[in-house]
This record gives sequence, C-alpha cells and structure tokens, in this order.
Amino acid sequence: MANRVFEQSIVIREQHLDTFGHVNNASFASYAEVARLDFLTLFGKSVRSLILASLHIDFRRQVRFDEAVHVETRIQRIGTSSIALEQTIFAADELAADVRSTVVYFDYANGKSRELSTEMRASLEPYVVHS
Repeated sequence: MANRVFEQSIVIREQHLDTFGHVNNASFASYAEVARLDFLTLFGKSVRSLILASLHIDFRRQVRFDEAVHVETRIQRIGTSSIALEQTIFAADELAADVRSTVVYFDYANGKSRELSTEMRASLEPYVVHS
C-alpha cells in the first residue's frame, strides 16, 4: 500500500522574516502548525480536542522571502490516544526543515487523554509511513 502524503502550501509574510531577510526560525513552528491543523481535520473530529505534546525541528537551510514553501505531513505512528507526525518543510523544492511532533486526543472535561476511535484510526491509516 502506498503511503499518502498531505501537502500544504505556505504563504511567507514579511513578519516571518528576520533582520537579514531570512525566514525566522520560530516561523517554521507556525508553518508546521498550519499544515498539522489542516491535516488533522481529515478525521472529522474537532481539532481543538488535539493538543500538542511535543515538537522537534531540525533546520536544514535558510529560507528567503521569495521562495515557494510547502509542508508535507505524514504519520509515523498512531498510538492509543496519540498521533506521532513527521513533517518536511520545503523551500524552492529543497529540504528546509524536518519536523516531528506528537498530538494527543484530549478530554478537557476530565483533564486527561482520550482513546482514538476506530473511525479516527481508519481515516488516518492511509497516511502512516510503512517502511
């Protein structure tokens, strides 16, 4: 079975730039978040019930204002209540950053994680990376 990849284009804004005209490192987290939230709407439940538990970014190269940027998102693993994501940020079709994050399906009323449903798992399964 082929692994599906969710792709999200990003619009670079002037406020994303540092004093040298490069995209500020903090903006990479925002780009990953935009793509992550759009991706997670695929399973049909409220994204507000998914909380970010971890975020790790490996920066590969600088990005300039005039470069086309997109983020590819796939799933590394689906746990009992969590989803481990792999994201790749590209600028001008070159690798700019690797992002790994974990989101947890959360029950705010009870203040604890909640098990992912069978329907959620089924909608996310096509995006799981299979070696």
